[in-house]
Parts: sequence; C-alpha cells; structure tokens
Amino acid sequence: MNKKALDPAWIESQLASARWQSASSGGQTCVEIAFLDQGIVALRDSKAPEKPAHLYTDAEYDAFVDGIMRGELRRP
Repeated sequence: MNKKALDPAWIESQLASARWQSASSGGQTCVEIAFLDQGIVALRDSKAPEKPAHLYTDAEYDAFVDGIMRGELRRP
C-alpha cells in the first residue's frame, strides 16, 4: 500500500466518517486512533482534531505496537 497514492478526497471522506477511539495517560495527553478502509490507520491528537491526522499502513502500525510490546520503544 502506497499511502502517497491515496486520493485526498477518499482520505477526507474516510476521516469524516471515522470512528475514533481514545487512549489517555493521566488525562493530559490523549491520542485517538481510527481504523480506515484499505488497511489505513489514522492517529490524531484529541485536543487538536482539526489538525491533520497521521496516516499509517496496517503493517506500519503493527510494527509500532509490536515494538512497544517488546519494550523497544522506551524513553532514555
């Protein structure tokens, strides 16, 4: 999947009808995630939903979560 080849109108339509799920740590920082069609995952800041969402393929998202679960992505 080449994210750069996605039609901007498709992206806008997907984001407008997305079902966003929230995750929070202490109530201050909140990330929202939406699983879109065609294997695309969208992430955004719930405090600034008007800003563009970051788009990832399923494989990119899975690799990120897998790295977290294995403890590879810890703060120094």
